Amino acid sequence: MPVVAIVGRPNVGKSSLFNRLLGRREAIVDDVPGVTRDRLYGEAEWDGRAFYVVDTGGILGERTDFSAGIEAHVKRAVEECDLAVLVIDGTMGVTSSDEDVARFLRRAGRPVVVAVNKIDDPKHEPRAAEAYVLGFGDVVGVSALHRRNLDELLDLVVAKLPKWEEEDGADEIRVSIVGRPNVGKSSLLNRLAGDERSLVSPIAGTTRDPVDTSVALEGRRFRLVDTAGLRKKSRMDSDLEYYSFVRTLEAVDRSDVALLLMEATEPCTDADKKIAAHVVEKGRGLILLLNKWDLLAKKDKLGDKMAGKVRDELPFLPWAPVLFVSALSGRGVGKIAEVAAGVYENRRGRIPTNVLNRLMRDVLAFDRLPSNRRGKSLKIYYCLQSSVEPPTFVFFVNDPDLVDSAFENHIQKELRALADFTGSPLRTFWRPRSEA
Repeated sequence: MPVVAIVGRPNVGKSSLFNRLLGRREAIVDDVPGVTRDRLYGEAEWDGRAFYVVDTGGILGERTDFSAGIEAHVKRAVEECDLAVLVIDGTMGVTSSDEDVARFLRRAGRPVVVAVNKIDDPKHEPRAAEAYVLGFGDVVGVSALHRRNLDELLDLVVAKLPKWEEEDGADEIRVSIVGRPNVGKSSLLNRLAGDERSLVSPIAGTTRDPVDTSVALEGRRFRLVDTAGLRKKSRMDSDLEYYSFVRTLEAVDRSDVALLLMEATEPCTDADKKIAAHVVEKGRGLILLLNKWDLLAKKDKLGDKMAGKVRDELPFLPWAPVLFVSALSGRGVGKIAEVAAGVYENRRGRIPTNVLNRLMRDVLAFDRLPSNRRGKSLKIYYCLQSSVEPPTFVFFVNDPDLVDSAFENHIQKELRALADFTGSPLRTFWRPRSEA
């Protein structure tokens, strides 16, 4: 599909316009200049035509530690796009920085539509006309805040986009890359994508918004989502930190498989455990990755020892694959796509009802069933698999209150023996037979 890049100097409302065009809050919006750092992709539709919209960081503003990286990303976004929307602040008029951005776009040779933002009232329309001095023929005054004249802007954008053919709807496997700050998530995304799609910096917390990248790996389509590192809520010193935290949780929620990236030198921290618990709670597939593997001193059976440590520290995840990787050197990264595709299929797996009920007969015949102090024992009448993604099983019993966690874990272990659910959590529900 065609790509539309939203560019401009900092704090002119690019992210607000991006959210309006997509019809949802996808980019973080804050009145602090420089909030958007990475390229953010989203899909928009207007007049029956679909296209990608790319939000970018502000360029040519106050110099910061991230300025060079941000500007490189903006240039790459413009190189990728079919059309650029140059956003300027109508309350300030055309500035020298706006003129610099306009010259940059003319050199890039892409079609340009100028959106003069913050024109909240029709009486301010003359301010929009001032933007013609930038040398582009298509100028429209808009208000991203009040949704004013967005229809007119979209009409101009769609009219200038090239014709395209829809791709066939091959299923994409949505994979979120999650973990603590500064464990190498962006480096891993760039390694998998074969491109500098996410801004990499030794400064923890560089990535704030999720960054979507669609790639083909091992004959399958994957949509990779890099996310901001999750931190304890007590350490979030601004609304911006909170929004990044929320975006990370949302990225997990809309993924099929989560890659939990941990440092091989310090795996299984409390933060790692909380992230893993959230992935399981949401029913997403999970793969545990120990990154920076090349930094560990070489010892006999190091892999076995580290895998054992992970299993001991995360006893609730015996079913999650463990991979040893180095995003920097590429070691072990080639296995991720194959394992993720397997987890994706396992998460959609089913067990026939007749096989399930044979399991129930075996459990009743050989296992000691839970009972209460009054001597009442659990009775299992039958079970069925009610859904997939994740595989979910419903057991109809005489009294659900008799089921304890140990017995539920035992049943899930038996279910895993019947089918390959590696990488996928299971859900089991216990219902009185009257609900059948």
